[in-house]
Amino acid sequence: MHIPDGYLSPSTCAVFYAASAPFWYVASQKVRRLISGRFVPLISVFAAFSFVIMMFNVPLPGGTSGHAVGATLVTVVLGPWAAIVAVSVALAIQALFFGDGGILAFGANVFNMAIVMPLVAHAVYRLVAGDGCANGRRRVVGAALAGYVAINAAAFCASLEFGVQPLFFHAADGTPLYAPYGLEIAIPAMMVGHLLIAGPAEALVTALAVGYLMRTNPQLLEFASPSRVTPGLRPRLAWLWGGIAALVVLAPVGLLAAGTAWGEWNPADPEDWPLPSVPEGLKALSGLWQAPIPDYAMPFLGEGTVAQVMGYVLSAAVGATLLAAIGLLLRRVFSRGGQGDEAPQSTDQRGMVS
Repeated sequence: MHIPDGYLSPSTCAVFYAASAPFWYVASQKVRRLISGRFVPLISVFAAFSFVIMMFNVPLPGGTSGHAVGATLVTVVLGPWAAIVAVSVALAIQALFFGDGGILAFGANVFNMAIVMPLVAHAVYRLVAGDGCANGRRRVVGAALAGYVAINAAAFCASLEFGVQPLFFHAADGTPLYAPYGLEIAIPAMMVGHLLIAGPAEALVTALAVGYLMRTNPQLLEFASPSRVTPGLRPRLAWLWGGIAALVVLAPVGLLAAGTAWGEWNPADPEDWPLPSVPEGLKALSGLWQAPIPDYAMPFLGEGTVAQVMGYVLSAAVGATLLAAIGLLLRRVFSRGGQGDEAPQSTDQRGMVS
């Protein structure tokens, strides 16, 4: 679902940066009021979860691939505003270091996966699970349904963004300048795969994770409770990072889906590009940013299947480590500011200070 640079016009990208900015601001303000020694690491670990889970590609119809996002789980545990922050940071690491998504298109990717997904997931989860005090079955069912609806809402937004490009941005002879397919192709191409495969994958990942948390670390879900977060609550993070480490090791499973995700073709690779020619605008913008570890591949490992697998594992480890380091840095910064061990006095439905 990542939109690479070149597929959206610069003006479209600017619109989505502007559309995302108010959500970033509100999310940062709400989360800042909860910043503490116990909360920052949670944002960090769930950002790492989102980063790694997006590396698990699944085959989609037509020889393409897709992936879960993990935004719904972050929303269920930490609330929608913290999820906006966590998933945005994960997407930034992907774009800057691994070239997954683009710098120009970052605002659109954030809007789809870090804003639409958490807010839709929050609404659906609350509708099904109630105020957070529901029994285990309603929570799990609510989490699964929220994951399914939210990822499809995000995919639909992406399909619209792809599909309107030929309508508004084309040469005098009608040749598209950016994304080459209109709405009549973009919407079904994106939605069929997400409705049938990627959506169920997101639902399954979210339901299994929520069910596991309820059995092993139910106090972690207090952050999503309408009641006061238990004073002095210190979620056990070692096992959470242990789970991330396990996902890092398993990340090469995502390589089994060999097809390129729809709309993420490489214009520099004739075998990957689906049309005889590359639109001029796309060609000009696609190489705007050269990521140091492009496509999760480590050049020093050489070529071949083993090198590809090793590169994928190392890339997952690097991304998770970067997100852990960001969390550690923020924790120290806010601890020095006197907020390190403060507990929030009262919270709303999603653990946000009221």
